[in-house]
Amino acid sequence: MSATAAVPATEFGVMIALVNRLAPRRRVRHTEAAYRPGPRGGIDLYRPADARDPPGVLFFYGGGWETGARAMYRFVGASLAAHGIACAIPDYRLFPEVRFPAFMEDAAAALAFLAARRFVDPARLVLMGHSAGAQIATLLALDPRHRHAAGAPAPAGVVGLAGPYDFLPLRSPVLREIFGPAETWPESQPVRFASAGAPPMLLATGARDRTVLPRNTISLAAALRRAGAPVTARVYPGLGHRALIGGFAPGLGALLPVRRAVLRFIRRVT
Repeated sequence: MSATAAVPATEFGVMIALVNRLAPRRRVRHTEAAYRPGPRGGIDLYRPADARDPPGVLFFYGGGWETGARAMYRFVGASLAAHGIACAIPDYRLFPEVRFPAFMEDAAAALAFLAARRFVDPARLVLMGHSAGAQIATLLALDPRHRHAAGAPAPAGVVGLAGPYDFLPLRSPVLREIFGPAETWPESQPVRFASAGAPPMLLATGARDRTVLPRNTISLAAALRRAGAPVTARVYPGLGHRALIGGFAPGLGALLPVRRAVLRFIRRVT
């Protein structure tokens, strides 16, 4: 089934469909593959048509670990590819079909797939995520158990956009279902795994984000600095939760500082 069929028919979905239609197509090659069996085992691959050895990004979308589809984020993959960076966007299993740590198992499997396929040089691959996807990306980088179980390499760096990294205690009944018994909650918190061996990270958030509070970004950045790990944290005034990823959409010039910061970071660490 084509990934385009998965875009939800909501007001937000209509907006995403419009943004995706305006996404760059020249100098961008798009293909699809399967990194694991099952209906949510597909991955979109965006490549710059005129780059011989580009760096790469493995991008995880958000949706509260309950919703989301790779087709919604063509504008992210195409934007990066148009700037000379290959981008892979996988689907992953969602609640209530699965619970934590199944999201991490899928993320690690996607990383291992890209490394085995030589999508790009694995030493030049950056993890990136928005919202729940940023939790997945940072935890995949910081807790090596998930990568080791899949035979996946360590990333060159991580970009986290508006991510939940330090969100205990869990008060939402849904989140308690997603993350299981209270004694296992710490295993889901990227901040718990901050260490000197962490890869370079760019953590960005919007000061007006009320979906994932900026304190998550501030807390993880502080923990990484205390551990001696390289981290850059940015809090963008006036921006909310969706605006962080919206900075990759065509024509949204006011948000382009987000994209520029991400592009500079990727080029620096790769």
